[in-house]
Amino acid sequence: MAGNTIRLGIVGAGGRGASFKSACEAIPGVTIKAVCDVDEARARRVAEMTGAQQTFTDYQQMLEKADIDAVIVATPMPLHAPQSIAALRHHIHVLSEVPAAISVEECRQLVNAVRESRAVYMMAENYIYAKPIVLVKELVRRGLFGTTYYAEGEYIHELKELNELTPWRRRWQTGINGNTYPTHSIGPILEWMPGDRVVSVCCAGSGHHYRDPRGELYENEDTTVTLCKMRSGGLVKLRLDMLSDRPHAMNVYQLQGTDGCYESARAHGEHDRVWLRSLCPDMNTWLPLRELEEQFLPEDWRRQEDLARRTGHGGGDYFVLADF
Repeated sequence: MAGNTIRLGIVGAGGRGASFKSACEAIPGVTIKAVCDVDEARARRVAEMTGAQQTFTDYQQMLEKADIDAVIVATPMPLHAPQSIAALRHHIHVLSEVPAAISVEECRQLVNAVRESRAVYMMAENYIYAKPIVLVKELVRRGLFGTTYYAEGEYIHELKELNELTPWRRRWQTGINGNTYPTHSIGPILEWMPGDRVVSVCCAGSGHHYRDPRGELYENEDTTVTLCKMRSGGLVKLRLDMLSDRPHAMNVYQLQGTDGCYESARAHGEHDRVWLRSLCPDMNTWLPLRELEEQFLPEDWRRQEDLARRTGHGGGDYFVLADF
């Protein structure tokens, strides 16, 4: 660090990386020092937009020559782990886009790199900072759900056209069978099951009913359902669907505890709802979750809400960078 300033580098700056600009500007003591993209014109454009003093098309060169303390890895999925590991070996802190890796072996390599480095690694799962997620987490923390033991998370986001605009998705999201994008579903759930972890999984799919523009069936089945057994004995169900023709439902959740349950809205016009034994008059009366914001939403989130919402992903980009 230079004084109290954290000097950031961004790789993948011409795509997702550029969207961190407003979050960086909103946090005192953070400056974008260097940007890297394989497209030199895009890199220079983002450098001009962010005020970055150094521009690179070679990531290794940025790690070796840029005056940076930390790097945001915002490249396509298969590059996340290798680029994170490379930065950690230079003892440069890493904020990596999701998912952290594309295989179990890469996960092992990443964990080993973190253990051997003096730097900090964080996966940038931004859904955990959404207002309903934070509010439910606080209700759990205060004991209003009792013991949480079952949850569901769904990421339903039709992406066939986007697969053609970003070809890496066609390989790494819909070109492999299984739950290839679980973090937005499991991330919030782990916030609501504090201290717990997944110890075993199984996954099944619904078959293949869609073809890409070349007439090839997508290798990933249309919907996959993953069951996660928790160390505590609890159960989590995750649904991923990036192919079915239907309206988006990208952040659908349920949570069950011994003294309460939560169901998120599924469609436009619906509202998140909660049943809590200590607050509801009987077993059949739901409360709108928003009615609990004034009493239970953490002050830290409330104080920064307006600022955070200007930075993207409902404030998630701000909070994830601030936590990092």
